Amino acid sequence: MSMDRRSGCPINLSLEVFGDRWSLIILRDTIFGGRRHFRELLNGSMEGIASNILADRLKRLMELGMLTKADDPSHKQKAIYSLTEMAITLVPILAHLGAWGRVWLPVSDELSIRAELLEKGGQPMWDKFMDELRHEHLGMPLDTATGPSVRATLQAAYEAVVASKALAADSAA
Repeated sequence: MSMDRRSGCPINLSLEVFGDRWSLIILRDTIFGGRRHFRELLNGSMEGIASNILADRLKRLMELGMLTKADDPSHKQKAIYSLTEMAITLVPILAHLGAWGRVWLPVSDELSIRAELLEKGGQPMWDKFMDELRHEHLGMPLDTATGPSVRATLQAAYEAVVASKALAADSAA
């Protein structure tokens, strides 16, 4: 990967990787949503990414070494994207971004519950999640005696908030 760099500052260099609107959203959806196919990323993004932008950012993330692409063995015409170690190690950074956003920005309950759990779970939860992602994306062995997956725990919390809001709305009606 060759990039024209403004400086060797680690914050500047990181922003050159993640400074566009979509790269972190694509990684978020791959990490937390388990989305690994183009269509899943295109149709699953609540922010509504355009297909040409998605294709461009996936290409860029591969060039940066954050994602790899392979033929999907379950479907001849599909490719499957996998996180690299470089992307997996973003879990604590994404947890911190979510924690910061919960404090300072007008987040919704259902979309911030995962950030809250990641913040409260801290490094032990992040480490477990990164190990699960290494298993899922890199084929590394996983200690199976660890209870439900972090993604399943986060998804269940999200669904519980959505259900309680629906129940409250029904009660108010």
